[in-house]
Amino acid sequence: MADQVSNALNVIYTSRVSAKKECIITPMSNFILKILDIMNKSGYIDKYEVINDARGGFIKVVINENLNRCKSIRPRLPVKVDEMRKYEERYLPAIGFGILIISTNKGLMTNIEARDEKIGGTLIAYVY
Repeated sequence: MADQVSNALNVIYTSRVSAKKECIITPMSNFILKILDIMNKSGYIDKYEVINDARGGFIKVVINENLNRCKSIRPRLPVKVDEMRKYEERYLPAIGFGILIISTNKGLMTNIEARDEKIGGTLIAYVY
C-alpha cells in the first residue's frame, strides 16, 4: 500500500514539474482515491476520473497550478493531536500553508480536520 501511495504522488508531482496538465495513475485503489479526494477538496488538483478497463482500471488526474509539492511520508509516523504542530513545521513550508494527510480511526483526513475533531492517527502524505 505504501508503495502505491508513493508511486501515485510521484506521478502527480513529476507531471506537475514537467508542466503537464494530466497524468495517469495505475494501479487504482480505494486508498489512492481517498487521497485524491482530499487533494481535490483542498484545491490541489482540479478533478480525477476513474477509468475501468480489463486490467483493473486506472485514474486520470487533472493537475492545477496550486500544487507545488506532494510526497508520501515514510516511515509512517504515529501522531497525537498535541504533536501535530511539530510535524506541520517539519513537512510543510509554513504553518497554514499546505496539508498533512492523516489516517485516523474515522478515515483519511487533513491535519486541520483531525485537530478540529481532536483525534490523532498515522501520517500518510503532505501536499502544498
